[in-house]
Amino acid sequence: MKAIFLDRDGVINRHPGDFKYVTSWKKFKFLKGVKSALRGLFQEGYLLFVISNQAGVSKGVYSQKTLDEITAKMLCQLQKANALFQAVYYCVHKKEENCGCRKPKPGLIKKAIKEAKEFGIKINPKESYFVGDTQRDIEAGNSAGLKTILVFSGKEKPGGQRDWKIKPDFYAKDILAAAKIILKEK
Repeated sequence: MKAIFLDRDGVINRHPGDFKYVTSWKKFKFLKGVKSALRGLFQEGYLLFVISNQAGVSKGVYSQKTLDEITAKMLCQLQKANALFQAVYYCVHKKEENCGCRKPKPGLIKKAIKEAKEFGIKINPKESYFVGDTQRDIEAGNSAGLKTILVFSGKEKPGGQRDWKIKPDFYAKDILAAAKIILKEK
């Protein structure tokens, strides 16, 4: 099976700004074209996953309960748009905790693939993508053997990735443009 792994902030919803967090549903704003892009990918047979660092929980900026509420409402809105997600995986650890699930490490992607396999779904990384808006997203996707797409709808801006040691396979303005790349590659 083929899958799309997506970062959340800056890809699905508006990037809150450096060192800021989406702390409530009121502050969660879908980016333009997200619902139609994800619906199109889902209808083409891609499994959809969210893989996101959400250290605001361990920093005490917002609670796990608040994160769960935001996630439930996000998934409900996406389901109404016919974009069904297989699962959502968050790393809530701080960077200094050096866990295996915080991007740029690929721990959550590997966990998603492993758990899908436990349900009889074999995800083929070579047919799958990671769509993110930062270098750590691209590193995580690359480390997991996925094709990577950097979108400029969040943190990273064109030209800012000049000094990166790992480059994405593709660049896109936003998730809508990324979906077109994916479907064209298919």
